[in-house]
Amino acid sequence: MRLILASGSASRRAMLEAAGVPFMAVPPNVDEAAAKAGLAGVSARDTADALAELKARKVSMNEPGALVLGSDSIVELADGAILDKPATRAEAESHLRLLSGKRHKIHSAAVIAEGGRPVWREVDTATLFVRPLSDAFLQTYLDAEWPAIAGCVGCFRIEGLGAQLFARIDGSHFTVLGLPLLPVLDYLRVRGVLTS
Repeated sequence: MRLILASGSASRRAMLEAAGVPFMAVPPNVDEAAAKAGLAGVSARDTADALAELKARKVSMNEPGALVLGSDSIVELADGAILDKPATRAEAESHLRLLSGKRHKIHSAAVIAEGGRPVWREVDTATLFVRPLSDAFLQTYLDAEWPAIAGCVGCFRIEGLGAQLFARIDGSHFTVLGLPLLPVLDYLRVRGVLTS
């Protein structure tokens, strides 16, 4: 059984590669902004799940006989608001100021589709506690990380300098990176993509 990752995410590709999963990546080319607009009023967790399904189903329609893994991550602030990827450095700074000294959640969803329909799904949540961030730190951080973090919800890459943002993280490191990897691996063993 072939596995296709419906994503252009370098982080998700790196996780699967490091875990020894054979796959090919096909970007789903979905309009996430329009999809999110259609999900207004839906919880952050369910939004992540719906977007992961949308990506998996779209690629799966063109890949008969393959398992297609779609994934999405949503940052949810303590008040329930959803934080989108920053479009500009100024917006990234604004997001980081919102997160400074507070906790937020990351919901990472994975949906596997086959023949254009979902056959498996998992959503995992991690809670992240951002330490108070000084103006000097923010400028140094953004000088080093912008524009690389433009495609990152939460404005960080935890596997790099972004680790300095946090006082504590409760939950799976893989979930923070954008994929509930261990449950995905379990399902791939069930389906024979990986040896059990």
